[in-house]
Amino acid sequence: MKQERLNSRFLKVLPMSAEESGNGGRNLNIAYSFTETPFGEILMASTSKGICYLAFVTESRDAVLDELKHIFPHAAYREHRDELQQKTVNAVLSIDKENIDVLPLHLKGTEFQLSVWKELLNIPLGGITSYGKIAQKLQKPNACRAVGSAVGDNPVSVLIPCHRVLRTDGGLGGYHWGLERKVKLLEWEKTLNK
Repeated sequence: MKQERLNSRFLKVLPMSAEESGNGGRNLNIAYSFTETPFGEILMASTSKGICYLAFVTESRDAVLDELKHIFPHAAYREHRDELQQKTVNAVLSIDKENIDVLPLHLKGTEFQLSVWKELLNIPLGGITSYGKIAQKLQKPNACRAVGSAVGDNPVSVLIPCHRVLRTDGGLGGYHWGLERKVKLLEWEKTLNK
């Protein structure tokens, strides 16, 4: 079997409740760890319910950890790789997607952001789309900028494939972790999808 949509088939979005994410995440215990990937080092973080953050280290470990702590300033943090993080690393780096468990994503976001992120999960491996097409699929054709903002606010980097979204004219658009990394991810996915 060709590689399928890692994202829509193996990831389940669990929205955080207001109680969980409110007050700066005061009710959350977050475990985090750093891992090397072919595309650079990542910081991955999880709650007891799922992965809540995954980002590339671009400046320093402290800088990316500060980004996480900006989202949840009052959460309790512990540097520790839990079982869910290890399964996620294995899934992201695995070529054989047949035997991957469903991985929960425990995400803080507005209803609109969550709808955009769920739509991104439907972009097949090696595929691309545009902000405008996502807006149309959400039946909000005039919301291209809002879609772009939601794509840019994606808290779990490669898991929700925001790198697969391009401008309507085919230009790369932006990428929080650098356009060079976006190009590498897209090229790598094309080779896997052949």
